[in-house]
Amino acid sequence: MLTKRIIPCLDVTLDKKGGCVVKGIEFVNLKQAGDPVELAKKYNEQGADELVFLDITASHERRGTMIDVIERTADEVFIPLTVGGGISTTDSIKGILRAGADKVSVNTAAVKNPDFVREASEIFGSQCIVTAIDCKRNFNIKDNKDKTIVELDDGSKAWYEVVIYGGRTPTGLDTVQWAEKVENLGSGEILLTSMDRDGTKDGYDLPITRKLSETLDIPIIASGGAGNIEHMYDAFTRGKADAALAASIFHFGEYTIREAKNYLSKKGVAVRV
Repeated sequence: MLTKRIIPCLDVTLDKKGGCVVKGIEFVNLKQAGDPVELAKKYNEQGADELVFLDITASHERRGTMIDVIERTADEVFIPLTVGGGISTTDSIKGILRAGADKVSVNTAAVKNPDFVREASEIFGSQCIVTAIDCKRNFNIKDNKDKTIVELDDGSKAWYEVVIYGGRTPTGLDTVQWAEKVENLGSGEILLTSMDRDGTKDGYDLPITRKLSETLDIPIIASGGAGNIEHMYDAFTRGKADAALAASIFHFGEYTIREAKNYLSKKGVAVRV
């Protein structure tokens, strides 16, 4: 049985010192959470399975990812490091991998040019390419009969719309259909973030997580909404996710990685302890 992964996420913005980890709600009202290198080092020591480093304003600010921060982070961690934000060319992927990343996460650029996923996976390998999908519930079903309609926990129905530029711009794309497309183009993994849940601590968006997990053959990382370690258990059992990503509950000391893993292990979830 494959073990489930616990992945802390470092949402980083550019500041005078070069980079700062932040956390907000739906990517706004950001507050500082610490130095990315120091946090990465702490999570490595606590037993995190992987780390995700997202430069959350790179695409919006039309700039590249912070290479120097990646280099300093990679020097301190010995677990897989995924880097995303502002990645739009194979040259930028090459630079990030050379800086010490193990995988790259593509989002906005993939939506604008889906062939970028195919090109990147052919050059660097599918295992290296993670497609990040930010989505929002859209309850306008009547005018969107071609979309994948998902039944929510309360019995209502919605389709999930892909949003880009850090959740700022709706695309009209259906999340399930887009995920199937990038899987066929060669993406090795999906990082799924529910913008409706991001930073709310209300739990992961289980209906869309489960739908993608049941539809695709590649791993699904659940992201957005972790408020406690019980939510991680739900992501793995009800959401059928392969990995659970969290930020606030780790950054602000509510739980350690070790506490999360011990809880999940006692509940019968296969994790690396």
